Amino acid sequence: MATKLFTTVTIGPVTLRNRSIRSAAFESMCPGHKPSEKLYNYHTSVARGGIGMTTVAYAAVCKSGLSFDSQLVMCPEIVPGLKKLTDGIHAEGAKASIQLGHCGNMSHKSICGCLPVGPCSGFNLYSPTFVRGLKKEELPGIAKCFGDAVRLAREAGFDAVEIHCGHGYLISQFLSPYTNKRRDEFGGSLQNRMRFMEMCMKEVLEAAGKDIAVLVKMNMDDGFKSGQHYDELIQVAKKLESMGVNGIVLSGGFVSRAPMYVMRGSMPIYTMTHYMKQLWLKWGVRLGGWLMIPSVPFEQNYFLEQAKKFRAELKLPLIYVGGCVTRQNIEDVLAEGFDAVQMGRAVLRDPAFVNHMKEAEEKSKGDWKIANIHCGCRHSNYCIARMYSLDMACHQCNNMDAELPKRILKEIARLEAK
Repeated sequence: MATKLFTTVTIGPVTLRNRSIRSAAFESMCPGHKPSEKLYNYHTSVARGGIGMTTVAYAAVCKSGLSFDSQLVMCPEIVPGLKKLTDGIHAEGAKASIQLGHCGNMSHKSICGCLPVGPCSGFNLYSPTFVRGLKKEELPGIAKCFGDAVRLAREAGFDAVEIHCGHGYLISQFLSPYTNKRRDEFGGSLQNRMRFMEMCMKEVLEAAGKDIAVLVKMNMDDGFKSGQHYDELIQVAKKLESMGVNGIVLSGGFVSRAPMYVMRGSMPIYTMTHYMKQLWLKWGVRLGGWLMIPSVPFEQNYFLEQAKKFRAELKLPLIYVGGCVTRQNIEDVLAEGFDAVQMGRAVLRDPAFVNHMKEAEEKSKGDWKIANIHCGCRHSNYCIARMYSLDMACHQCNNMDAELPKRILKEIARLEAK
């Protein structure tokens, strides 16, 4: 059977050894907002496992953009640590990307050092905190932070940057009519709501020049009725294409309204709250978490039908993410004209999943259908539940099962049985 996975692909100025990319799934491995040995070990293990490019997740472009205590914030002081990381990734034959973004209203003063900001003033139940609407004269400064972050990424040796314009973070908050109720030139029509994104992307593209690839992660749908949908988001994608970005990562969901639309499945609420330190938050989420974080059924390649609509309308490289857990899933996506596939939970469960697929193909004399294998992820979302308080880890790895409380194991078993 002809295969596309193990062929090279060029996206802007970077060529990958194959069409697999580790998605920017938040690792929560950066205490003190700087890279750690654990972050280094994880990404180099994925690179060693055969991935074409691995993406360091969710680095804030400035302090006001921080969501978590264990999240990177781009500043000159962390460049040596990031350079060590990219050198390690390159030594294993993979390329290195870093996701850059600003959380907007998805933060708290105790984390970002100020009253969280967004397109409009209000109250964010998910933090929970009051939010200050940004003045239009503040927007160029935040946009400049995106450009400065790209310059630091280049200095640190990254081959690509992925700008986060989705999932209900700041740029997405400006794009979506659900969060953007502004009455100035940055609100109202879609053209106005795209102005802040355009401002940020101009800074990014200028800073990137021609030697670092610029990818953008964006929504295909916000995942709820009053959010943004295909009719507007295809126009957003076409605007990004016209601006000259090198590729788009197609995703969906809104962290403050439809978080499981992004990841699918159920959130293990008891597991999530078990690791929380604040008692008021722990019990609040235990009582109301099932309402705040509604389940969305998991399916393999769950974004594919939506993504095909974008593929039909766009010419630039498109990267698929969402439910790729088998070789068959990957080949199905690539056969639809997508240039590469991102995986998160699959390469958390098995950092060498790409190599294992290649080995299975070689044993079957090149017939990948015979060699179709599963990454082993059971989709309980234990990894996601703990990342908000500890780090992202799979309960199936490192003999963790014996150490987990019985009630967590019971919850995992119930969700996996679905």
